[in-house]
Amino acid sequence: MNNAIYSFREPRNEPILSYTRGSAERKLLEKELELQNNKVVEIPLIIGGQEIRTGKTGKVTKPTDHGHILGTYHIAGEKEVRLAIESALAAKKDWMTMAWIDRASVMIKAAELISKKYRYVLNAATMLGQGKNVNQAEIDAVCETVDFLRFNAFFTSIIYGEQPLSDKLSINRIEYRPLEGFVYTISPFNFTSIASNLNTSVALMGNTTVWKPATTSLLSNYYLMKILKMAGLPDGVINFVPGSGPLISSVVMKHRDLAGIHFTGSNHTFNSLWKQVADNLSIYRSYPKIVGETGGKNFIVAHHSANPEELATAIARGAFEYQGQKCSAASRAYIPASIWQTTKELLLNMIAEMKSGDVTDFRNFINAVIDENSYEKIMSYIKTAHDSRDCEIIVGGKGDKSTGFFIDPTVILTTNPHFVTMQEEIFGPVITIYVYEDDRFEEILKLCDETSPFGLTGSIFSNDKYSVLQACNTLRYAAGNFYINDKPTGAMVGQQPFGGSRASGTNDKAGSFLNLIRWVSPRTIKETLIPSTDFRYPFME
Repeated sequence: MNNAIYSFREPRNEPILSYTRGSAERKLLEKELELQNNKVVEIPLIIGGQEIRTGKTGKVTKPTDHGHILGTYHIAGEKEVRLAIESALAAKKDWMTMAWIDRASVMIKAAELISKKYRYVLNAATMLGQGKNVNQAEIDAVCETVDFLRFNAFFTSIIYGEQPLSDKLSINRIEYRPLEGFVYTISPFNFTSIASNLNTSVALMGNTTVWKPATTSLLSNYYLMKILKMAGLPDGVINFVPGSGPLISSVVMKHRDLAGIHFTGSNHTFNSLWKQVADNLSIYRSYPKIVGETGGKNFIVAHHSANPEELATAIARGAFEYQGQKCSAASRAYIPASIWQTTKELLLNMIAEMKSGDVTDFRNFINAVIDENSYEKIMSYIKTAHDSRDCEIIVGGKGDKSTGFFIDPTVILTTNPHFVTMQEEIFGPVITIYVYEDDRFEEILKLCDETSPFGLTGSIFSNDKYSVLQACNTLRYAAGNFYINDKPTGAMVGQQPFGGSRASGTNDKAGSFLNLIRWVSPRTIKETLIPSTDFRYPFME
């Protein structure tokens, strides 16, 4: 028996490759892009380690060319969902009793496979299937996925090492049991790394999952599942179940052994799941743990001391990288009148240089939004602004879905700080700006705090320390991730644990030990060394 007490050392973040012209990584990626662009992949369900083909299928297409089919996926029915639950429960005993270092070794091997052997496969699948340019795919599909896998092993060392005090009369310890039952994981389209972490963080702590991946990210998610299997993940620990969310949930949410939900997606869907849990409490063996991140209406507030060039760059990157399809994307900005004209000129010049098109052309900064439903929703907000007397579209405002779902980077200038595009999440390349008089800074901070129901990310731009501290205090609950003189996106595992509260979710901070601790059910064990033999106490004499 290996009785070593092992702990992982704190890792370093995976280096981000640049993919500059002529580089080795660029050539390898271009080769993989061509390969994936010219084949159609069949994507089965993977339940209990077995590939299952239901015969009921759907198509995986490119957002930048919706007539181009990348894959055909099989759709789960109720029978397959029940089988996935049974497989997760059957795999649980052996997986949870395995030494945690052996569970961690699976995750560390997966990280190495992604970093070294399958980097370009996962990047290309994310680029083509989810419409990400090379930089956005690299920092997500590879670097953040690898970081989650490596850092979580390190965080687990810390959690398992935390033990209570013992005295001369007893030995006390805590057993970090996995949850009793299975965990339902629901992943979004926009981050391959989130799809990985929603499952692997849960599994690392000894749990097993039923995974409902987003239909619009199936290509990268399928490759991810195959990589985990190559890394030695036992059959049934993670069960890959593409299909209708409402159908899958209708089975999962009524099962007595539902132990938890790990979710990233819309506020509406998360609220619905929470209500279903409440309605079914009498069914469950235990109270399910609900962890979710749902989105945001993320802000940039500028003080009159801010540097306009730094501010314009943060808006350009924060609002338009990955077409604004990040839960952390900058979506509203408050800019003082004294620096607005300079900031505006710089911003418009930057946007004028942004090229748009297919992900295989590395010159393109802007690519397509994910699908037609998203396109129509975003364009409806733009039309509302176009038709309003409260707004002026100073750049962009146009879309074209004839080939792909392309929307120009759009900046709306409003005179109404409560206009709908200042309040509601759009999830597209649209930012609304409100210009205020310099002496209203304190009022604007309160306005920012109260305008939106979300509380995910936000930033303050200022070169005045007192105004920075004032913003940090006033906006204490407006953002779970708060940035000073930086765009409100780009959180890194191990550096900026991610998550927000209010309507943005449960703020369980992915990328830290705080998220992992949610997937255990601690048991305190006290062993008394010399038990008492007399019921009487000294005070009774």
